[in-house]
Amino acid sequence: MDIQTIGRYMVVGGIIITLIGGMLMLFGRLPILSNLGKLPGDIRIENGRFSFFFPVVSSILISIILTIIINIVLRFINRQ
Repeated sequence: MDIQTIGRYMVVGGIIITLIGGMLMLFGRLPILSNLGKLPGDIRIENGRFSFFFPVVSSILISIILTIIINIVLRFINRQ
């Protein structure tokens, strides 16, 4: 693999990371997504200097949504 190919991969990877970052910034402003991490079932323990947070329900919800989106995309790709 030559230097030009590695450079192309790095540029494409940078563009993809930039797009993902921009989407996350836009999604952070949506009121629906602002409740993630505050859902019933998310574990939050705060005691003096110690704090622990584990978003169980939010993780499950994100997993279900991403599974549905990926299945829809794969069905459209496999139709052709």
